[in-house]
Amino acid sequence: MTREEKSIAIEDLTAQLADVNVVYLADISGLDADTTSNLRRACFKAGIKLEVVKNTLLEKAMEASDNDFGDLSSVLKGNTSMFIADTANGPAKIIKEFRKKGEKPIFKGAYINQEIYIGDNLLDSLVAIKSKDEVIAEIIGLLQSPAQRVIAALQNQPNKEEGAE
Repeated sequence: MTREEKSIAIEDLTAQLADVNVVYLADISGLDADTTSNLRRACFKAGIKLEVVKNTLLEKAMEASDNDFGDLSSVLKGNTSMFIADTANGPAKIIKEFRKKGEKPIFKGAYINQEIYIGDNLLDSLVAIKSKDEVIAEIIGLLQSPAQRVIAALQNQPNKEEGAE
C-alpha cells in the first residue's frame, strides 16, 4: 500500500467514524468462509456494517476523529474487524449468537455513545444494553399501566342503579 493509498484509507475511516455512535471491534480471524459469510449476512440483516481494518490505519483515523476513542486503540492488535451500528447492543447480540457455535468472534472493545468498553468479559453486559426504542417503549408501557388499571377498575365497578332495584 502506497502512502497515498494509506492516506485515502485513513480519510475514509475517519469519515466513517465521524458519523457514528456505536463501533465494536472484534477478532474474526480463523473463521471459515461459510461462517464468515453467515456473519456478514447477519450483520447486513441487522443494519450493521462489518469491515476488516488495518490496525495502524484505524488507530490514525481514531486520532484524527472528533470523537474521543480513549483507550480503544489499545485493543488494536492482531486481526481486527469493525462493526458500525445504530443500536448499541446490535453487534453484541450477533457476536454472542456466533459464539454459541465457536470461539470467535472475540470481542475486543467498543465505543458506544461516547463510552469506551474494553474486554471480552463485557460482552454479556453489552448485550443487555437497551436501545433507545426499547427504553421509549418501556417508559410508555410504564406510563400507560396506571391509567389502564384505573380504567379497568372503573369498568368493573357495579352500577349503583342496577343494585337499587
